Amino acid sequence: MEHEPVDLAALRADYADSGLDVSDLAADPYSMFQRWLGEALAAGLHEPNAMVLSTTGADGRPSSRMVLLKGLDERGFVLYTNHGSRKGQDLADDPRCALLFPWHPLERQVRIEGTAHVLEREVVEAYFRTRPRGAQLGAWASLQSQPVASRAELAAAYGEMTARFEGRDIPVPDHWGGYRVEPETVEFWQGRPGRMHDRLVYVRDGEGWRIQRLAP
Repeated sequence: MEHEPVDLAALRADYADSGLDVSDLAADPYSMFQRWLGEALAAGLHEPNAMVLSTTGADGRPSSRMVLLKGLDERGFVLYTNHGSRKGQDLADDPRCALLFPWHPLERQVRIEGTAHVLEREVVEAYFRTRPRGAQLGAWASLQSQPVASRAELAAAYGEMTARFEGRDIPVPDHWGGYRVEPETVEFWQGRPGRMHDRLVYVRDGEGWRIQRLAP
């Protein structure tokens, strides 16, 4: 059954007048992010740690995908993945990247631009041990981003790994690890009426941060 095309130009919603001013900000972007993340959790948002990771390959072609934030401290934002995946290959070619947290129900987004650094192996191993066993097996069974003939092929690979590691701990695959994205800019975006949104950006300045407002 065919559906009528959606009139995308007519899709619009005005934003609440909640506002964001410099006086509302924490001293650093990490503390501010933790505050907003806590509010997203309190609001019941589904997977508020989900973020869009954008990378660029050696050929200059951009690519974006959803990943999960799994760590945060004063050094940056942490994620884990297969180093052989497209994002892993992109980050090996060009570690500059961008993160986006789209918290639509709160009329907020956080935009981060920075450089990805490969995580220390001991950090990766410690995190891997906290993952559910099924996810550990999946890290071995899936050659992420590589073509597969069928779902049955994936199921067979998973079954093979299940049998291989039955009754023992699962080690971290050599091809699996993580990155810490060290930000150069962190933008906090709050929707406002009339598309006059608030955009306040922390910009790295030596060992500290300076804050600037951007026009919407």
